[in-house]
Amino acid sequence: MIGAVYVVTDAMAAISVPDQARAAMRGGAWAVQLRDKDAPDATFAKLARELAKILSGSGTKLILNDRVELACALGVDGLHIGQSDGDPARIRERIGPDMLLGLSIENTDQCAALDGLALDYIGAGPVRATPSKPDHAPPIGFDGLAEIVGLAPCPVVAIGGLGAGDAAALKQAGAVGMAVVSAVTRTADPEAATRALMQEWSAE
Repeated sequence: MIGAVYVVTDAMAAISVPDQARAAMRGGAWAVQLRDKDAPDATFAKLARELAKILSGSGTKLILNDRVELACALGVDGLHIGQSDGDPARIRERIGPDMLLGLSIENTDQCAALDGLALDYIGAGPVRATPSKPDHAPPIGFDGLAEIVGLAPCPVVAIGGLGAGDAAALKQAGAVGMAVVSAVTRTADPEAATRALMQEWSAE
């Protein structure tokens, strides 16, 4: 089951990536996605192993961004891919049936290719413009999010410029959760920020 708060790591934040993961776990996050587009595979793999140890037994899932072969080699909980990362059907075959697989969706046109894919969730957005991903697609807003939810064959996690105060609108649009970066990683207390988001989601 896909959970409410999904924290994506931020290589440029003041707090280290392992400490980001630890704080997210302690705050009750459903998952932590390790994302670093620029890190060499060896560096990324070392971080992934460290995060796997931190999250082990906690219930918080470890999801890798893009690195299909590393996800398979390390046996992590999940993999998240973008539109340019390869054929989702072939990637599903590569990772097997048990690993979580998420796919980024930026507009309703991309939903047409989802039927028949064995996806566990889609990450829809950006809902708002976000500095954590400068090359993002045009923001879809909450109305665009609701359109994608209506077309999606699997649960939808919203992403892009989200944070405190957004839970009600996201739920109204039909999202099952929210993925956040700076709303957790760039705060003075990432654990408290994660916990507050979880509490807000539960209260709405």
